[in-house]
Amino acid sequence: MQGTVLYGPLTIGFFAFLALAASRSKTYRGFAFTLWVAAFVAAALFYPEAFRTWFGYELGGLIVPLIQIIMFGMGTQLTVADFQRVLAMPRAVLIGMALQFLVMPFVGFGLAALFTTDPEVAAGIILVGSAPGGVASNVMTYLARGNVALSVTMTACSTLAAPIMTPMMMTLLAGAYVEVGFSSLMLSIINMIIVPVIGGLVANMALTRLGRSHPVAASLSDFIMRVLPFISMFSICFIIGIITSLSREALLAGGFVLAVLVAVILHNGLGYLFGYWGSRLLGLRKTDCRTVAIEVGLQNAGMASGLAIEVLKSPLAAIPPAIFGPWMNMSGAILASWWKNRPPEVSVSAPEKRVSTPAPVPGMSEERSVE
Repeated sequence: MQGTVLYGPLTIGFFAFLALAASRSKTYRGFAFTLWVAAFVAAALFYPEAFRTWFGYELGGLIVPLIQIIMFGMGTQLTVADFQRVLAMPRAVLIGMALQFLVMPFVGFGLAALFTTDPEVAAGIILVGSAPGGVASNVMTYLARGNVALSVTMTACSTLAAPIMTPMMMTLLAGAYVEVGFSSLMLSIINMIIVPVIGGLVANMALTRLGRSHPVAASLSDFIMRVLPFISMFSICFIIGIITSLSREALLAGGFVLAVLVAVILHNGLGYLFGYWGSRLLGLRKTDCRTVAIEVGLQNAGMASGLAIEVLKSPLAAIPPAIFGPWMNMSGAILASWWKNRPPEVSVSAPEKRVSTPAPVPGMSEERSVE
């Protein structure tokens, strides 16, 4: 008990201090989100009850609403043009989508077989691989000076495809580990992802239209765009805290945490590798290959965590995506910084139909980290 009283606040405070320091540094700003996650994980390990129940309410019930808030925020960053743009560069989008839903699920399946014997943890690894791309990929592509238009379009399209593709890949690859209900997964994804994304898209269109004629509405829209990234960051941290508290005993007693961490690092890294070289072999220019690599390597880990709790009813299955989320933000920031300082050679091959690159997503900046 004395150890908890002493070491708990010190550990949480240590990570919180590092997160605040990193957020003020241009060099280390990309690590701030991961450090905040570490602070929440430490808090959940030392004080699990604070993340389990409040006034008799089970906090696990907040996971889906929090993810819906995050996805609503993602929707506010999309426009109809992001979906129409697929007609301007169909080849790049189709190659990226194919790699997204082939590389990550099958790599996850192989890593699950190599690194764990627990069926629920294995299902969690496959689940994060079967998720669509996350909006973090748009941020990292922007920082890497990649093709932001392609990244945003791929994220939008993979999100819309998720109600079919994610249950299909889970049924095919994870069915041997846990019971997978195709229809329940599909309906949960529609409720958790598609509905709030469409709601955010409609809200963005309405606020944009009002903002053209009403200065107050323009100010409100700008405020919402600035606040949503911070709400999303807190929501993801809190979700990970809840998942950690629910799995605390297994995490402290089991020896699988290190194995899962290694599997997650390999999963993310192989996504970058196969995403880049797969699109290179299929003839995309280097800028687009870098964009596809980031899009394939970064997953919607928040969605995977929510599905693990909501549909699979397994806190253990939520552990791999809970680790994957902060790790991909850190590795993505490192990769984006590396590519930012090494612009690709100008391709001499005939490019696809040129499209205008959209302005950076509202609220997008180097401070921003998302799921």
